[in-house]
Amino acid sequence: MAPVKEIESQQPTSLERRTLQLSNPHLEHMKEDILYHFDLGTNTHDFPALFGDVKFVCVGGSPSRMKAFAQYITGELNIGDPKADIPNICAGTDRYAMYKVGPVLSISHGMGIPSISIMLHELIKLLYHSKCSDVTIIRIGTSGGIGIEPGSVVITSQSVNPCFEPQFEQIVLGKTVIRDTQLDAELAQELAQRSQEINEFNTVIGSTMCTLDFYEGQARLDGAICTYTEEEKMQYLKAAFEAGIRNIEMESSVFAAMCNICGLRAAVVCVTLLNRLEGDQISSSHDVLVEYQQRPQKLVGYFIKKCLSKV
Repeated sequence: MAPVKEIESQQPTSLERRTLQLSNPHLEHMKEDILYHFDLGTNTHDFPALFGDVKFVCVGGSPSRMKAFAQYITGELNIGDPKADIPNICAGTDRYAMYKVGPVLSISHGMGIPSISIMLHELIKLLYHSKCSDVTIIRIGTSGGIGIEPGSVVITSQSVNPCFEPQFEQIVLGKTVIRDTQLDAELAQELAQRSQEINEFNTVIGSTMCTLDFYEGQARLDGAICTYTEEEKMQYLKAAFEAGIRNIEMESSVFAAMCNICGLRAAVVCVTLLNRLEGDQISSSHDVLVEYQQRPQKLVGYFIKKCLSKV
C-alpha cells in the first residue's frame, strides 16, 4: 500500500498572529478533555488562567534538566530567585515534569519518538484550551555530532530519517502517513544570530538525523547487537555528513511534524557530546558534559530574553 503524503500546513508569516490549528474535529464535542499524562483536565483546571500568558515552551528529555532550565530562566528574566524551588505542575504523575516561569513553560518529554509524541499531543491541547497565541516552542537537548567538534550547538534546519529523507512516517489505521519535517528557517537564523552575540561556543545550522534507537539506528559498534563492520559504519556516517547532517538524536522528526501541522513556530537546539566520526562512547568528564548541556539553555534563554525586551 502506497504511503499517504499529507498536505503541509500553511506557515504564518512573521507579521501574522500565530494561532494553534488543531487537526481533530472530535475535540469540540468532548465535555471534558483529560490530559492524562499531565494530570490536568479542562473540568478541574482553569487553563486560560494557568497558562494563557505562555509565549515560549521549552522541552527536553530530562526532568531535572528542565527544572534547571526553569530556574535558569527565572534568573535571566529577573522574575525571582534562580536558586528557589519551582513547583512541578505535573506532580500528580511521574511521566513528565512541567514548570512555569512567567511566559515560559519548561517541560520534560522523556526519551525517543513515542514519549515526546505523547507529551506533544497533550501540550498542544493544553495551549489550545488555554487560548494561547504566538507561541514559540523549542526543543533543547543533547546529540551526537557528525564532523563537528564536541560541544558544538546544532540548530536544526530539517529533521531527516535514517535514509536522509526530510519526512516522518506515522502509521494511522494501518496506513503509512508521511509528514513534513522542515523547521522554521527564520527562527533558526534568529537563534544563530543570538549565538553569535553570545560568542562563547561554536554554533551551526544543519540537518538533524532522527533515529528510533541509540545503538544500531545510530550506527554504533558498542551495542548488545551489531551486524555491520566498522568500515560500513564509517561509510554511512560520512555519507550522512555529505548529505548535510550535523547531528543525530531521537525526537526531532515527530517534533517538527506535529508543530508543522498545528502551526507552531518551532526549533530544535542540541549540543553535541561527541564527534561520531571519532568514536561511539561518550567519554568526556562529568563537569565537561554538564557545561556542554548548559549551552542550549544559555542560547535559548538569551533568545527569550531578547524577544521579551522587544515587547
